[in-house]
Formats: sequence, structure tokens, C-alpha cells
Amino acid sequence: MNINNKELKKYIPIANLIAKTFGRNCEVVIHDLTVPQNSVIYAVNNHVTGRKVGQAFDHLVKQVLLSSKFENDYLAGYKIRTDDGKEIKSSTALIRDSNEKVIGALCVNYNLESMIHFKEFLDDFIGIGQEEKETEEENAELMENVVEIADDLIDRIIANYGTEELKRKEKIKLIKFMDEKGIFLIKGSVDKVAEKLGISKVTVYSYLDEIKKNN
Repeated sequence: MNINNKELKKYIPIANLIAKTFGRNCEVVIHDLTVPQNSVIYAVNNHVTGRKVGQAFDHLVKQVLLSSKFENDYLAGYKIRTDDGKEIKSSTALIRDSNEKVIGALCVNYNLESMIHFKEFLDDFIGIGQEEKETEEENAELMENVVEIADDLIDRIIANYGTEELKRKEKIKLIKFMDEKGIFLIKGSVDKVAEKLGISKVTVYSYLDEIKKNN
């Protein structure tokens, strides 16, 4: 390796550090832009894009300098695709000399293929997908189904008791259980419970208030 530019040579440890930190899927390239036709002077993990020393820069103008997001001499997180179809997340920072002239660029290229496959696996495994919009009619049908299930639960909870023989304490115990299980979050459940227990809605609410105070 023969790097003539001493200013750019200082960036080799940084390139190695970045590549070592993020692993074999992370390629780091140093460009000497004083020799544009052969700008690549250093590359770590160059199997990612196949960049070789002596090659010219590729995406610097079209995707970096002309990007609306390019500012303060860098652009982070733009996407490129290699000739063999790999999707790469890239970031580029310009390097200036003591006279503020651009002399080089430090480029980080990360191969996203394994990340993409892993994300697809997770999405499939967890079952995350784009939520379908439900129509009002579908929502009504779902709620009707929920109410029906809640009614059945109320019937089953009370089924083992003869409602006429239930004392106040036992009714409060039943209502407390149903409250803990979320039965009263379902529309119409208070009416249903009141009817089944042979008491008024006001009494059900009174019992619920008493339960909350005792808790």
C-alpha cells in the first residue's frame, strides 16, 4: 500500500476502526480526490461492493453532492445497489486540507442483505403486517360478536348460583369478579348483569363504587 497524501493517510486508523466495529458487512473506503480517475487509495472489507485500490469514485457526484440532504460536507444513510444486486446503506464525508480544499472522501458502505432477510424473518415470525382497514360494518359485526361472548360469560359466571337466593355479599362478590375480568368494559354488560341478578342498574353501579372504595 502506497499512499502519498499524508493528510489522507491519517484516516486509515479511522477506516480500520469503523470496519472493525461494525464487522465484515461494513466496508470503508478512502478516496484521494486529487487523482479522480484513480481515487480509491484504501479499502477495508472491500468484498461488500468490490471496490479496489486504483478505481475511480462512483456515486460521489450523482448521489452525494447533488443530494438535497448533503450539507456540512457529508451525507449519511443513502442507498446504493451493487452490480450483483446487493442493497447497500452508504455514508460519505468529504475531507479538506488546511486550506479548506476538498482533497478526499471517507465512505462507509454497509451491506443490508442479512438485515433485510432477518427483518423478513421477524415480520413473518411475529406476524407483523400492514393492518387492514376495517369498515364500520365489520366493526359492528366484531362488536356484536364480543357482546355475544360477554353475555355467555355472564351467564356462565352466574350459572352456579340461584339468583333469588343470592345475598348482597354474594352479589357483590360476583360483580367484583366480573369487574376484575373486564366484563363491564363491554357495552350493555351492566344491563345484562342487573337483569340476571334481579337488581337495578343503579344497584350494580353502587356495588361497583363500593368495591372500588374497599380496594
